[in-house]
Amino acid sequence: MNKKLVWYLKAQAGVLLFPMGLCLLGEAVIHKGSGQPWFWLGTLSLVVVNTGVGLMIESGLISGFPRDTADATVATDLKPE
Repeated sequence: MNKKLVWYLKAQAGVLLFPMGLCLLGEAVIHKGSGQPWFWLGTLSLVVVNTGVGLMIESGLISGFPRDTADATVATDLKPE
């Protein structure tokens, strides 16, 4: 698969899973407050949040879109000294 496509899919999956896990956590808190069973929903929310954060970190979302090696060498050649 194309490196940029893999980066995009991992980053987007992470960005979507993280808030989904937070929503599940909110539902677990609501269930706990009303006396309903909440343990498995809370556990699922923990798994989903950690998966989302892990995918974002693994994709290198913080460092930005992956550049081609040719583009990176051109950018470093243009730096003023």
